[in-house]
Amino acid sequence: MRLRDLGVIAEATLPIGPGFTAITGETGAGKTMVVTGLGLLLGQRADSGAVRAGASQATVDGVWIVPEDGPVAERVREAGGDVEPIGDGRAELYVGRSISSEGRGRASVGGRAAPAGVLADLADELVVVHGQSDQLRLRSAAAQRDALDRFGGEAVQSARETYRRAYERWRTVDRELSQLTEDRDARAREAEELRAQLAEIEQAAPQPGEDAELIARAERLANAEELRLAAASAHDALSGDGDVPDAGSLLAEARRALERVHDPALEDLAGQLADLGYRVADVAAALAGYLADLDESGPHELAAVEERRAVLSALVRTHGSLESAIELLDTGSLRLAELDDDSGRIERLAEERDAAASALDDAAGALTAARTEAAGRLGAAVTAELRELAMPDARLEVAVTSGAESASGRDDVAILLAPHPGAEPRPVSRGASGGELSRVMLAIEVVIAAVDPVPTFVFDEVDAGIGGAAAIEVGRRLARLARSSQVIAVTHLAQVAAFAANHLSVVKANDGSVTASDVRRLEGAEREAEMARLLSGMPDSDAALTHARELLSLRTDAD
Repeated sequence: MRLRDLGVIAEATLPIGPGFTAITGETGAGKTMVVTGLGLLLGQRADSGAVRAGASQATVDGVWIVPEDGPVAERVREAGGDVEPIGDGRAELYVGRSISSEGRGRASVGGRAAPAGVLADLADELVVVHGQSDQLRLRSAAAQRDALDRFGGEAVQSARETYRRAYERWRTVDRELSQLTEDRDARAREAEELRAQLAEIEQAAPQPGEDAELIARAERLANAEELRLAAASAHDALSGDGDVPDAGSLLAEARRALERVHDPALEDLAGQLADLGYRVADVAAALAGYLADLDESGPHELAAVEERRAVLSALVRTHGSLESAIELLDTGSLRLAELDDDSGRIERLAEERDAAASALDDAAGALTAARTEAAGRLGAAVTAELRELAMPDARLEVAVTSGAESASGRDDVAILLAPHPGAEPRPVSRGASGGELSRVMLAIEVVIAAVDPVPTFVFDEVDAGIGGAAAIEVGRRLARLARSSQVIAVTHLAQVAAFAANHLSVVKANDGSVTASDVRRLEGAEREAEMARLLSGMPDSDAALTHARELLSLRTDAD
């Protein structure tokens, strides 16, 4: 992980690596900024106040080693990025985050810009972070239930998934039944209105385009006399019987005149005149039919047309258009059948809800049984760990009791601690001091990691409030946890740092105007000096150096 202009850190690269990495340093050197930087890579909220004074922005870049295929790689590809294969089914995932001094931020995942929420999604698969605030989180009922479920493994997870499906099914049916029951009166009114509308439409029996045809028909009937005069004049002009020659007669006379002579050119023109005569005769016949139709129409037909238009206009006002009214005949019948079946549907849904509730009861019972069995094992395993963490008389119990129903089950889970013999187990939030809570949390993680390992654990001064033999056992447990996971611990205790395979020190330098910090890997004499400083504040003290070497030998013995 590389940090630039974050807090007091101008620029630093952290060679974290696998196993247990301890990060130490003087107060104010910037150890917390290391955790802050990691938090940014995990999608946590960006704070412009973390930008180093005088810098325009802070940046954090990191590389995760992840499976080449799996949930992490799949989420990266969904976001438009990709991982870089390095062999053995593993790949490198490059992530980055920047914060400007004005508060703007950007994130990148797998080489592509992405929302910070994608980093948060990846964090759920990659890291468990424990700091002072996370110790408080352990006091919540939800966190304690989740810890138990993780420890319970496949048995609890399978029961929980079965319960979740049963719960969602029951909720869906119950919601539908409740909604249908609440809306019964409104649906009854809708059915009556729809039934009346369908009856009106069926009685009117409208045809597509009928309203436009009636408009044209009404206009013709209203102007019948004018139309008759026009049609009669045109008919007389084409084939009249009066003294004035008509067009048909004139065309016939012209054709006969051309047919009397023999000229090929005139013969062709005579043929055209004959064709015109036929066409004039056709038009005259059409006009005669039109006049006959007008003669048969009368005021009574116009009244009938207007009456029909009034019926269709009423449908248009109600439904918006004649086409909508006609369409309602098809869709409305189906809807009416559905509404008329409300009583039957309510009865069927009630039966279905009862069946879903019975299945939910069975699933809840199975989940409670699985959690209760896991709770006994978890309590015993953590109690054994606490004995090794200098709490020999402490006893941890995990109580599973009936609680409010939710998507997570019907169980309340409480982690109870009896710190000494004869004491009644009390909730961790009231029965443990800060140092005891740190050890309880660590013991829980060590036990759970044996059945549900997490790729990376981050502990931010999880050893606060403890020391001496207890601190040594904390370090020993972190080293044990590092056998299956990567462990990063910010600590101020030499007893904890001694068990790290990789010791990083945040070093502060002050030139009088600008404070900057760097991160160095410590080995040999440098590491012994840092351990002596942690022990006594005097890195050159012979006694402290001797003690430091003794502590470092504990790790060798543990290995």
